[in-house]
Amino acid sequence: MDVRILGGLSVRENGVSITPTAAAPRQLLALLTASADQVVPVTVLTEELWPSGAPRGARHELQAHIAELRGLIAGALRDAEPAEPRPGWSDRRSADAILVSQPGGYRLDTGGGPNDVWQFERAAGAGYRAMEAGDLSRAALRLGEALALWRGEPYAGVAAGPRLRREIERLETSRLSVLDQWMEAQLGLGRHAELVSELTGLVARYRTNEPLHAHLMVALLRSGQHDEALVVYERLRMNLKGESGMEPSARLRRLQRSVLAVRDTAGRPVYAPRIPAQYVPGRPAPYAPARYDTAPYDPARARLVPAGSVG
Repeated sequence: MDVRILGGLSVRENGVSITPTAAAPRQLLALLTASADQVVPVTVLTEELWPSGAPRGARHELQAHIAELRGLIAGALRDAEPAEPRPGWSDRRSADAILVSQPGGYRLDTGGGPNDVWQFERAAGAGYRAMEAGDLSRAALRLGEALALWRGEPYAGVAAGPRLRREIERLETSRLSVLDQWMEAQLGLGRHAELVSELTGLVARYRTNEPLHAHLMVALLRSGQHDEALVVYERLRMNLKGESGMEPSARLRRLQRSVLAVRDTAGRPVYAPRIPAQYVPGRPAPYAPARYDTAPYDPARARLVPAGSVG
């Protein structure tokens, strides 16, 4: 079975879709995929379908939805049967063996097929381990692979009850955590200029997400855009005050002070020796102020805000 959740729900058995179009069985299948290969109690299923309380006849209605899902599975299995049945073919898998009735609940047996959530979690785990080991290139690669599995919002198009909403929130939180670490790895590799556009879009979407705002500030700072970095901070501060009445964290305030320090340092006069044409060896050379140092910020010269200092 091929299960895809990180976007619109798609479940296939032997390459044939078993995703129902009707809302209730679709929601039921979504909840079963959220706990694939595990028993989901009937009480959990009824709470998801009827969060305000199960009506009379809810058990029979749930069984009817289960029967509909098994019908789709059986149809997919028939479509996959060979033209000339081989010995033992009918014993391999059946609808009842895939959507299994067990005491107190049901279990969706995926047969070890691909599941994009499991793939995401494995790639993310490998990326986190690489970050801990200081291997930024491998971390960026594996975390990028995890993010690439997302096709849209998790369970998009599915009516979500309380259980699915919690699962969606969990997945979104995991995605933001991976995104945070991927950005940190990219900044550590010196790719700040490449990230400014993407981060600008992300902070517009996640208006109070501090790690993403911090990454954008660092990317702008290292690109020499000091004032733009300060604007990002002020916009975050206003959004936080408007939504929760809170100020940015101490880490963000320290980052703002670092940006101010770099901006002020960039405008100071730099004194260097000016040697006139008539300079005579052995005599002191006159010193005169050179022009202001207005070159873009170079992290090799002043690493006031290293990658990973804020998140």
